[in-house]
Amino acid sequence: MEINNITDFQVAENFKRYVQIDTQSDVQSSTVPSTEKQKDLSRILVQELQQLGISDAHLDDLGYVYATIPSNTDKKVPTICFCSHVDTSPDSSGTNVKPLVHANYQGQDLVLPDDPKIVIKMAEHPDLKDQIGNDVITASGKTLLGADDKAGVAEIMDAARLLMANPEIKHGDIKILFTPDEEIGRGVDHVDLKKLGADYGYTMDGERAGTLEDETFSADGVTIKIHGISIHPGYAKGKMINAIKVAADIIDNLPKDRLSPETTHAKQGFVHPTNIEGTVEEATLHFIIRDHDTAKLAEHEAELESLVKGVVTRYDGATYTFEVSEQYRNMKEVLDQHSRVVEIAMMGIERAGMKAEKRSIRGGTDGSRLSFMGLPCPNIFAGGHAFHGKQEWVSVQDMQKAVLTILHIAALWEEVSQ
Repeated sequence: MEINNITDFQVAENFKRYVQIDTQSDVQSSTVPSTEKQKDLSRILVQELQQLGISDAHLDDLGYVYATIPSNTDKKVPTICFCSHVDTSPDSSGTNVKPLVHANYQGQDLVLPDDPKIVIKMAEHPDLKDQIGNDVITASGKTLLGADDKAGVAEIMDAARLLMANPEIKHGDIKILFTPDEEIGRGVDHVDLKKLGADYGYTMDGERAGTLEDETFSADGVTIKIHGISIHPGYAKGKMINAIKVAADIIDNLPKDRLSPETTHAKQGFVHPTNIEGTVEEATLHFIIRDHDTAKLAEHEAELESLVKGVVTRYDGATYTFEVSEQYRNMKEVLDQHSRVVEIAMMGIERAGMKAEKRSIRGGTDGSRLSFMGLPCPNIFAGGHAFHGKQEWVSVQDMQKAVLTILHIAALWEEVSQ
């Protein structure tokens, strides 16, 4: 069949159902997954996959969904995986999401009815210019929407349905992976790649239609502990060293005009404090360090430690510890060694009727770590915009294009195989 002639999409209906299930992850939690409610959606996904005839679909105890769409060709085709995450960001509420469809969008301001102060304007969201005549989905003003990444989940689910219903679309084994806790950086901590059994992967977790991301930040975390001296405040003169004040001094001495998220763009890196907590005796600062050039992480960390040391030495008797932990690395370092996985994705986007655009991300995806774990995995658009906040939106037509892209990629791997 001609894939681009498909019209019986169910992706929007899938999406509207999925976003109403609260799957917010919790960075403070030590459980796996971080919240049990993520499994509420994952169980539904397994049931729906099984109803499609995908018999091995299952949810493991750690919140991962695995499934296989069996090969329908005699060719020897690499096994590919499509992956999305079920959790939504802790940055904004995901409880009682009310998806609203703004049909036949004509460029107007989108006033969200549950909080009319939340207005989505084309002037602030220039990608809306591409949506004239399309159907735009938003939340109602009290929550995020959850397009990150339930758009990707819905797209993979609709593509699975279409592949199972249309055996004339030839493909090899296709693996489906839905992960928890991506938004808090733990999305692939417990994925079983041996059980998954894929040669290449694609995360459906990008933004604008037609884009593919093969480059991410490299990322480290830094934890700084400041040790002060606690004395009764009534007798503290010349004796107390307030760790909270030392920590605040460190924050105040960070560069004001560079090396921060609010002063950088494109491939410029940054040093970003994310949390501060403590008492007079001990205070802890958490930082994330980001750069597309992995080697520059060490430079940023050295500059930060030099700043910390300079501040702490002004407080006679104070001490500090400085701990660096690796988070993820720029997946381009791996993908450049496996160019075929990117080339086929670009061809799939083009065949779905779009101009393919390769981009870098000022962030990371599950694909960043999967690539370094042995599963080369670029990131394909899912169509969502303005992630992690109440102005999040996605268009029905862009999600449909993502479904077509998945189908074309599956068919292309079979087409180019012997």
